Amino acid sequence: MAAENSLGEFLRARREQVGPEELGLPAGGPRRVAGLRREEVAVLAGVSTDYYVRLEQGRERNPSAQVVDALARGLALDEEATAHLHRLAQPVPPRRRRARRPERVSPNLLRLMDGWPDTPALVLGPCLEVLAHNALGEALFAGHTHSGDLVRLVFLDPDAREFYPDWERVAVNTVGGLRVAAGIDPDDPRLIETVGELSVKSADFRRLWARHDIRQKTRETKRFRHRLVGELELSYEALTVNSAPGQQLIVYQAEPGSPSEAALALLGSLAAS
Repeated sequence: MAAENSLGEFLRARREQVGPEELGLPAGGPRRVAGLRREEVAVLAGVSTDYYVRLEQGRERNPSAQVVDALARGLALDEEATAHLHRLAQPVPPRRRRARRPERVSPNLLRLMDGWPDTPALVLGPCLEVLAHNALGEALFAGHTHSGDLVRLVFLDPDAREFYPDWERVAVNTVGGLRVAAGIDPDDPRLIETVGELSVKSADFRRLWARHDIRQKTRETKRFRHRLVGELELSYEALTVNSAPGQQLIVYQAEPGSPSEAALALLGSLAAS
C-alpha cells in the first residue's frame, strides 16, 4: 500500500489500458505489450521519452501541475483519475498518527437516518466499512457473512455474485472507491489491512487492484437479488459528511410505482415485524 513508486505504478497501469487507436495513433504493427508505448505517452504529453521513463521508474517524483495535466490528457484520464494523479504527484507528508480509535457517527445523523423508515441509508467509512445504518439499510444487506463491510462482502462473501447480479461492475466500482481512499491516505492502517487481506484471499481483487481504476462513490443504479424479497433495482446518492471527513452517507431509493418500490416496502414491513 505505502508503495515507494505509487506514481509510476499508476502511470504504467493506466498506459497499459489505453489502445493507440483510442487516441488516433497508428497501431504500428504487433505489440509486445498491451496499451500505449512509453514513447507514445511522452509524445502525447509533450515531454521527452527519457523524462517519462524516469517518472514510471520512480527516478523523477515531482512533476509540475502542468505536466500532470498533460499526462492525464495523454492517457485519456477522466476527472476523478486526473485528481488522483495530482494527489500522487504531490503527496501530503505523512501525519503523526494517534492511537487508532473507532469511527463514530454523529447522533444527529443517526436521528436523521432513523427518520427515513422507507429509505435505506448507510454511513460508510473510508474503506467502505458500514459505520451505521437505519433499519431498512440494515435489512437490505442483512444475512451475509460480511454485511458490515461492503468491500469484503463483494470479494469474500460466498453468495456475493448471487446478491449482486451485476457483480463485475460492482466489483470494479468497489475497488475504484478503495483506490480513492488509497490516494488520499495511503498509510491508513485500516486500508493497509483491508488491501492486504483481500490481496491474499481474492484473485479477483488482485486483478482489479492492479488496474488502478478510480471510482469516486457518487451516484449509481444498482441491482440486488435479496433473499427475502427478490429483485431490487435501486439508485443511490453518496453524500459527504462534512462534520466527519472520510465518512459518506449513502441513500437508496426505488423508482416510484416500480416493482422495486413494492419489494422495498415489503422488506420494510418484514424488518419492522
